[in-house]
Amino acid sequence: MSERKLGRQFGWLWTSYAVSTVGTWFAFDAFPLIAILALQAGPGQVSLLAAAGLAVGAVVAVPLGPWVEFRRKVPVMVGMDLLRFAALLSIPVAYWAGWLGFWQLVAVAVVVGAADNAFTAATGAVLKAVVPREKLLVATGRFESTTWTATMIGPPLGGASISLFGPVVTVLADAVSYLLSALSVRAIRLRETRPARREERLRVADLWDGWRYIFGHSSLRLLFFNGVLTSGLIMATAPVLAVLMLGELGFAPWQYALAFGLPCIGGLIGSRLSAPLAARFGSHRVLIVTGTLRACWLLGLAFIRPGVAGLLIVILVELGLITCMGIFMPLFAAYRLTETPDDRMARTLSAWSISSKAVIALMTALWGVLAAATTPRTAVVVAGLLILATPLLLPRRSLVAAQR
Repeated sequence: MSERKLGRQFGWLWTSYAVSTVGTWFAFDAFPLIAILALQAGPGQVSLLAAAGLAVGAVVAVPLGPWVEFRRKVPVMVGMDLLRFAALLSIPVAYWAGWLGFWQLVAVAVVVGAADNAFTAATGAVLKAVVPREKLLVATGRFESTTWTATMIGPPLGGASISLFGPVVTVLADAVSYLLSALSVRAIRLRETRPARREERLRVADLWDGWRYIFGHSSLRLLFFNGVLTSGLIMATAPVLAVLMLGELGFAPWQYALAFGLPCIGGLIGSRLSAPLAARFGSHRVLIVTGTLRACWLLGLAFIRPGVAGLLIVILVELGLITCMGIFMPLFAAYRLTETPDDRMARTLSAWSISSKAVIALMTALWGVLAAATTPRTAVVVAGLLILATPLLLPRRSLVAAQR
């Protein structure tokens, strides 16, 4: 199905997502590099900076889900884009003025992390409003393919730009991407009325409504635990693998980048296969199979060895993992949108995003401690063994028949 058949409003929404995603991956690792190169930050400060955007940003975002729920979504998205633009723009301005400090980087990471969560929550509601239910899988597949394209091309281009112009230039490019995203969102023509509620003030109960809905839905509850644990274990091994490959095994930085950049083509392939496979074999069957297969790859990274053979192992393992994720994620995203009522969409997506980021931050810290206490390879083995149990959390009942 062509993108044109999804409608012009989806086209503007997709454009917004594409430019901001490319900008984010273009500026990948810019904050740690600025901290190290411009501010002479040590390992402890760099670790704090990496964790703050996820952990503190997630906490700040808790009240944002209900706040977004009871407001028109397009203005919220524009506002969050402009907030991210202004926050990121402050870094190159302060740097060139000689005012940049470490805590400004931390503050910007927190603001951007919280705004990301609010924007994502509103995006789900807008996507469901502009795309018919029967086309949601195609639409989520387009988002997934865009993510993997940006992941594949963004970091190499950003790395080259950092080498030529310094890390603050990539942050400036990321800021501009949010401005372009805001212009694209502003072009969406969607008749929205402000959602009604009994009270104007935010109630404490509103903060937990997203989690309450997830835990009350039999299939979403299982997918929630499966998703946050799987992503947590995968992401927790990323810094450990960097230490293993760049330190103990002696891979060059370009080899490390190639090992994790090239397999992203599997995400493109998988996202394109998702809808045809679902049409032929059924969404539930494809989701169960690919959700199980994606848990089988991580352990293979424990067998990395020096040289070309080790590099090929990483590329093949990551290719298999990412291809499975590329098929799984559009199916999962479309099902979550379909099963979540419109009046709970923002709260549910916000709760999901907050939980995922918090678990990733926690597990990344734990795996860092485990790697320091044992070895990086041991930490990868533990993650690879634990992730093998996550398919037990996939819903075995048909998703069509699942009820709250």
